[in-house]
Formats: sequence, C-alpha cells, structure tokens
Amino acid sequence: MKLAQTLLRSVLAAGLLAAFGTASADVTVISFGGASQKAQDKAYYAPFAKASGVKVVPGEYNGEQAKIKAMVEAGNVSWDVVEVESPELVRGCEEGLFEKLDYSKVGNKADFLPAAVSECGVGLFVWSTALAYNADKLKEAPKSWADFWNVEQFPGKRGLRKGAKFTLEFALLADGVPTGEVYKVLGTKAGVDRAFAKLDQLKPHIQWWEAGAQPPQLLASGDLVMSAAYNGRISAAQKEGKNLQVVWNGSIYDVDSWVILKGSPNKDDAYKFIRFASQPENQGVFSGEIAYGPTNLKAVAGIDPKVAAGLPTAEQNLKGAMATDTEFWVEHGEDLEQRFNAWAAR
Repeated sequence: MKLAQTLLRSVLAAGLLAAFGTASADVTVISFGGASQKAQDKAYYAPFAKASGVKVVPGEYNGEQAKIKAMVEAGNVSWDVVEVESPELVRGCEEGLFEKLDYSKVGNKADFLPAAVSECGVGLFVWSTALAYNADKLKEAPKSWADFWNVEQFPGKRGLRKGAKFTLEFALLADGVPTGEVYKVLGTKAGVDRAFAKLDQLKPHIQWWEAGAQPPQLLASGDLVMSAAYNGRISAAQKEGKNLQVVWNGSIYDVDSWVILKGSPNKDDAYKFIRFASQPENQGVFSGEIAYGPTNLKAVAGIDPKVAAGLPTAEQNLKGAMATDTEFWVEHGEDLEQRFNAWAAR
C-alpha cells in the first residue's frame, strides 16, 4: 500500500513538473492592490503556488511607469509580472520596457477578446470607470454625468480621479458630447478647452482621489455624494453591505494586461504564472470575487448569470458606455496630463 502511494505521489509530482517545469523560489507579481489584489490572490496567486510550487510574492503600485523605466534602464529589475493599463502597455512596449510575448507559452490568441491580445501584454480583465453614488444618502438617483455636474439638484462634494484620463472625457459627456464623438472633440484644441471650461464649473465641488480604494470609502462615509469609481471597487463595497450603486451610462471601459518586465529575473516562471492566470476556470473565479469581466472568451459560460449581470461586459451595461481610446492617450496623454496638473494646482 505504501509503495503504491509513493508511486502515485511520484506520478503526480512528475505531472506537475511537466506542466510547470522545475520549481524556483518565487515570482513577483505587481498589481494595483486593494480588492482586486485580494481577488487575484484567491483566483491566481494561491492556486498557482499550490499547483506549481512557485511562490507568488505580491506587490502593488499606482501605475507609475517611471518606476518601471528606472528599474529596467538601471538593469536592476526586481519585478517579474506587472499589471498595466492600456496606454502604459503601448508606451512601455514601444520603449522596450516589456518583453515581447511568446504566445505559445501563454495560450491560444483566438481564445481571448481581440482587445486583450497585444505584442507585449495579455489581458487580465475588463474594467470600467463609472459614476457611483450612495443610495442611502441621495433622495434621487443620478442618471448621467450631466447630473454629476448638477450641484443644485444634487448638492455636495464629488470625487474624480486626479488625472486627465477619463476626467476630461466625463467633462465632455456632461457637456452634451455623444459617446461616439468624445475623442474626436478631445483631439482638437477647442475640445480640450471645452473640457477644462466644464471642469472649471465643478472645481469648487471636487475632491480628488488617487487610489481606487478611496471612492467607496468616501461615498460610504458621506464625504462624497457621487464619485467616479472603478466598478470592481464598488462591487466589493456592495458585498460588505454598503448601498452603493453604479450608473453604467457614460462609463468608460478598458482592459488591464499582464506584462513581463524586460530583464525579469524569473522570466520562465512569469510565463507560467500568466498562462495559469489566463485559464478560463481561473478567470471565472476572479470575476466571481470582483466584478471585472474576463478576457478569456471561454470563461463566460462558467460564470454565474447573477455575477455576469454586474460585469462591464454584460450587454445591458455596455449600452451608453464607451471604450477608452488607447491610441489617443498614447499620443496626447503627456501633454494633457501636464495641462491638467497645472490646472489642478491653480
């Protein structure tokens, strides 16, 4: 009996080694922290470590590309896998900060949403920035960004992410620009001036936030009556019993991606981690923990319909929503962020 058990363990161990290769010490995975990182731990970090014997060392940052650039250029890379937003993915790939992916080590490109497949990254999830509010604090529910700007009907502080991206789009939506024309308008000097003029109207009522965990906290405490927020953070607060609601109309959706930093000390294990995290069953676990949509098309069928209804990828939630224009932000982002920072400091 003992001999049989020993043989069985040997066979299982051999199978794992065939799937993942020889185990190494660890792989460092950097994300944006908070509720999303907790969901990643349950869906990816812990099960990957159990299956492969490779420990995941988690870390977090706030999307600072300068930190990655300094690390790569100095040849002192301590991060392996990093979660990045789409403009940073494009810029970092062009600047040689990320490895160009070998998809034979990741998965079949056809299994993913087209927007999730790129030269240097593979999509981790689909997320939205949307208008959120505390239903216990407001007598009437806002329906649009025009309502967000309406301080007479909805008095109180508003929360916006401290940056140009999405903030300028929301300003134009509030000023009546249709979703399909926002980037066309924002691509002109007159359109940028229009967006900042609209922000001027709201500036005295704005409380800026930088970390995704802040909007649900500030909404729940009553410090804000409404806020731009990441939909997954609002979903996490709902699970904690907070009566926070999302207005999908006018929301902007995007894809976050995994990248491997150029010079990663654990490149092979980084590939194994990304492959594991891209499996449909694991993405399904992630979407069940936080309301971000899967990028693997095969994951959708395995997600509870009630959960699926609260994802940015649900058909009803895409009505009135718009996709972020990554190329626009790659081309204009630096100038617009500089102008925004100067405007915000005044």
